[in-house]
Amino acid sequence: MHILLTGATGYVGGVLLPELERLGHRVRCLARRPGKLAGKTGPLTEVMAGDATDPDDLARACAGIDTAYWLVHSMESGVDFERADRLAAERFAAAAKAAGVKRLIYLGGLGADDDRLSAHLRSRHEVGAILRASGLDVVEFRASIIVGAGSFSFDLVRTLVERLPVMICPAWLATPTQPIAIADVVAYLAAAVDLPPGSQRIFEIGGPDKVSYGAIMREYARQRGLRRLMIPVPVLTPRLSSLWLKLVTPRYSKVGRKLIDGLKNPTVVTNDAAEREFSLRPRDLATAVREAAEQEDGFFAGKRWADFADFEELPRRYGGAPEGSRLVDHRHTVVAVAPERAFAAIERIGGRNGWYAANWLWTLRGWLDQLIGGPGMARGRRDPERLCTGETLDCWRVEICEPPRRLRLAAEMKLPGRGWLEFEVVPRDGDVTIHQTAVFDPRGLGGLAYWYAIWPLHELVFRRMLAGIARRAVRGT
Repeated sequence: MHILLTGATGYVGGVLLPELERLGHRVRCLARRPGKLAGKTGPLTEVMAGDATDPDDLARACAGIDTAYWLVHSMESGVDFERADRLAAERFAAAAKAAGVKRLIYLGGLGADDDRLSAHLRSRHEVGAILRASGLDVVEFRASIIVGAGSFSFDLVRTLVERLPVMICPAWLATPTQPIAIADVVAYLAAAVDLPPGSQRIFEIGGPDKVSYGAIMREYARQRGLRRLMIPVPVLTPRLSSLWLKLVTPRYSKVGRKLIDGLKNPTVVTNDAAEREFSLRPRDLATAVREAAEQEDGFFAGKRWADFADFEELPRRYGGAPEGSRLVDHRHTVVAVAPERAFAAIERIGGRNGWYAANWLWTLRGWLDQLIGGPGMARGRRDPERLCTGETLDCWRVEICEPPRRLRLAAEMKLPGRGWLEFEVVPRDGDVTIHQTAVFDPRGLGGLAYWYAIWPLHELVFRRMLAGIARRAVRGT
């Protein structure tokens, strides 16, 4: 089976790609920025540079394809997304039909087909209709909020819960919805490849729980151990809601109104066609939320923060750079030594060796931590020269130790969130780059307040600490 995957650099496409590879399919990805897929594809996957709205690029991409996925959406682009999506879908359908593609698979949105649909959901349904008008075998899935690490709608829910201990809730928070885990969405999309040939089909998919958006927020708050007061205010219009959304979560400013308009429509499964056709039984909401947190932890566990060096020529942002729910303070320096020597300096950190800068501040932080029941800095380290994964280091635990390239410490002091301190040694042209990254996952508004309040101290300590490591690496003692 030769498959074309559009939207492979997006959220759903990025999760679907490894599943298609795992099933043994030959996949061709059409990507405007193919570099974003570098190192993320298997040996049977071809990455083709091109624009999914360009007829010539689509013609090249569809050549020799059996099944094609259309996972392209323009809502975040800031343009007239309805017109853009309509035009792109028409060009894609024409290219697929001309190339002899046998099946199109599309992911749209749940919602009744009537005049009350928001522009967002109306556009999603229109794209499905355009694909079906091609006369090809089209499988369309319609889903409500997708729960997973990186999901736009779920990230909005999470951000609101994390930042607002008291929420003035508009009427749309009571709108019924049927959330579904990203793993189940991907399972449906992958299984559609093997459906027997037949008439065009629309499958409504969702988890077993029919809940409100407010209930999703409460479940997230429960799993995070956050107490949240939600006060319903029925007079908060979509326009006022979008302005409020921009204030609380600026990253959604481009799509605030469009997103809010969509949330006023009930998005629940109204037919059981998917249950009858597929053997899948989706996860419940609690499981989906828990797995989303685990997915995000897994993503960060494997992340290499050296990529952040590309952005350090820009003005530094107070509080560091946001990355998902985390805040990241990254610094790097180049040292003319061997990797082993640079890592040796890093590995000696802490205990009686000190922290290379402002040791009196580290001592004070340890005393304060002990006063509130934390371990403080009294635990020291087992060996003054070597570290091992799992052992303690002052108020940290060694989470990863991979000489001579990587050391990650997980904070065990009392914090309103979770923290890590990571070092990476990257060889380059006879020198090495030492990357130092502090990562904080704040727990609620208190966690954010803590991080921003101590940011000036971080600027002092972490800058001088990296310089101290570099000096020790050069001296070699």
